[in-house]
Amino acid sequence: MPLIGPISDKNDSVDSASSQAQLALVSSRRKGPQRALTPNPAMADPLLTVEDVGRRLNVSKDWVWDHCSRKKPKLPFIRMGDGALRFRASAIEAFINERERLSALHLGGRRKA
Repeated sequence: MPLIGPISDKNDSVDSASSQAQLALVSSRRKGPQRALTPNPAMADPLLTVEDVGRRLNVSKDWVWDHCSRKKPKLPFIRMGDGALRFRASAIEAFINERERLSALHLGGRRKA
């Protein structure tokens, strides 16, 4: 038995095109204003947990907690509403760079013997 395709004429394709245009218009009204996608600067500098910082510095979680509140050197941190600590990745890198700089100055003074 031969297969017969759907019969269409020019009016069907025009009606179909106008229906699609109307559907696109209605759906764009429902979406509301479209915003341009811009990079979020906060996503470039993520917040790290105590565990993340401990792994980055190769120290324990207790060390991280101690150096946020009472021991020097102090780590830069953000306290969240539930008491959790968060750290900007850039601030931790700056902390590392500063400690490295101070270590070099301190060791540089001792090697002049």
